[in-house]
Amino acid sequence: MLDFLACRSLLLVLLASSVAAQDLRPNVRKLYLSEDPRDAVPWLYVGSRMATVLRFEQDVDSARTSLLGWEGWFEPLLVGGKSVVLVPLQPLSPEEHFLLRVTLVDKTELPFVVTGRDSGRVDQQVDVFPDRETADAVRSRLFDAYGRERLLREENERYRKEEISVDHALAALLVRGAVKLTPFIHVNTWQLPWEGMHMEVRHFSNRAGDKTALVFSMKNQDPDKPWKLMEARLLSSSTGEDWPFAMRMDRAEIGPGSSGTLAIVADVSAFDFKKGAEKLVLQLFQADGLMVANIALEGRDVRK
Repeated sequence: MLDFLACRSLLLVLLASSVAAQDLRPNVRKLYLSEDPRDAVPWLYVGSRMATVLRFEQDVDSARTSLLGWEGWFEPLLVGGKSVVLVPLQPLSPEEHFLLRVTLVDKTELPFVVTGRDSGRVDQQVDVFPDRETADAVRSRLFDAYGRERLLREENERYRKEEISVDHALAALLVRGAVKLTPFIHVNTWQLPWEGMHMEVRHFSNRAGDKTALVFSMKNQDPDKPWKLMEARLLSSSTGEDWPFAMRMDRAEIGPGSSGTLAIVADVSAFDFKKGAEKLVLQLFQADGLMVANIALEGRDVRK
């Protein structure tokens, strides 16, 4: 007689994932310039058809502000008040450089090198402080220091919680391929298509069905560029509220032609799936902000 194991699990639905996703957090960089002529000219990193805004402490002289060689590469430079706006018409490689010369109303000339970035978030807004000792610059540096201190405290607290977290321990085992050392049972496997990346998703559940796990086996098929994860989010489909989960990845970035593994573990015992009407949605964003996975988890009873 066959012995069936009844387990409450989750139905995974692969949603459209080939769409651009914006990081809702503003990407603001502070740039403190030096009066030492030996210091290097600061670099600005821009993205195709994305506006990069430079903000200064005083008004900009539009007649004496220019971007050399911009024709065919950028929209006409926008200069107004204390702002300069750059909008590239096409992607720029790190080897392509443009000289931006900004002149302030007090005749201060500030040079910048404008280029593209292989990976990572581009500059959305850059707050420029030509004098590090002005009141605004000192205040900004103080806020930056407070922000770094807060992030360090949060990071230390996160590491402390991860050390005693069962879910993080399970994710660490899964990312190493030690499934037999976990309570998880394999449920399904999907191939997730994404340009330049081969991605296989394996879904696991424990016997009680109160924990779920996803293991992503990824291979970077791009011959030149590394792949890096920017963010993973697990959230309620109706409210958008974040749901806690554990994540482990076996490497910080996946080089050209290389492979990597990402494991996600979540305790769903307290989540109300409301007979399939409510879902948890897992979203993965790569370093340039594009969403590479959008997976809905629905409550379901299955037999294995």
